[in-house]
Amino acid sequence: MGSKLDTASAWWTPDVHLDRRPFLLGRNAIQAAMRSFFAARDFLEVDTATLQISPGNEAHLHAFATTGISTGGERAPLYLHTSPEFACKKLLAAGEKRISCFAHVYRNRERGPLHHPEFTMLEWYRVGETYETLMRDSAQLLGLAAETAKTKTLTYRGRSIDPFLEPERLSVAEAFNRFGNIDLLATIAPDGETDRDHLAAELKQASIRVADDDSWADMFSRVIVERVEPKLGFERATILDEYPTSEAALARRSPADSRVAERFELYACGVELANAFGELTDAAEQRRRFEAEMLEKQRVYGETYPIDEDLLAALEIMPAASGIALGFDRLVMLATGAPRIDLVMWAPVPDYGS
Repeated sequence: MGSKLDTASAWWTPDVHLDRRPFLLGRNAIQAAMRSFFAARDFLEVDTATLQISPGNEAHLHAFATTGISTGGERAPLYLHTSPEFACKKLLAAGEKRISCFAHVYRNRERGPLHHPEFTMLEWYRVGETYETLMRDSAQLLGLAAETAKTKTLTYRGRSIDPFLEPERLSVAEAFNRFGNIDLLATIAPDGETDRDHLAAELKQASIRVADDDSWADMFSRVIVERVEPKLGFERATILDEYPTSEAALARRSPADSRVAERFELYACGVELANAFGELTDAAEQRRRFEAEMLEKQRVYGETYPIDEDLLAALEIMPAASGIALGFDRLVMLATGAPRIDLVMWAPVPDYGS
């Protein structure tokens, strides 16, 4: 690709667009191939509303807010969704069995080589099937993206993997031990409660900084970002599995160990590509977790988002299912060799500040 990609020229100028165009054509080809992949497996593609009562209830996700005005002039807060997940789960409650969704989603406070305020999420759900099935789906999609882009590798910042190899499966506890010599599970009680002081001692022993006001979640995230993520997804993809229940607000507990949940993330070339759950369908437990997430959001950011009462009602009748969200633009980046996420977007969001 030419050097014009690194200039300050607008994306719509003809010379810049000419350099971007191969990435964009690759995007279209990969999206078409994935649609065919799901159609061949009896998935129904759905389209969900962007405006929602709740944008999602994860503490560290930030939404774009707006105001809905009724025909009578009444005003109500609305948000651009951070994921189509809540709507998709309602469709599962309604009776759909296998659904897929390419959704534009919106996340505030996010912009960089791997982040964009508006991006495309590919989500799919399987009723009555385990989240291990999603692991197989994910592995197949890596190969499909590479094959469609006519490449044998996925690449980012000079690092490559073979997308046709079976991914490595690694639990979060194993990763903490391997990359930090930290006994993570020793800091979690059987009911999922976490021991902040125990984890702080583990981090200090591993020469990882600990602030006096760090919560257990703060320290967990620091180890993930500093020690774990930079080591994942090299030579082959990595499936990071069995997150602590406190870090998996939408996932059910593992039947093998109540301290962890059925959640995995997929990494390639050090890049997080997907986040998957064995879906939690206990409405009372989901409410408790949402409330805990919003307490943490209030503590850290001084704000909260509403809880979607319709979602909790839908969970009462939603069947057992597994679901996954994949950052489609990121996978296109790795398959086409694009160095930045905006290069695989036909019309990126205007820059509104640093």
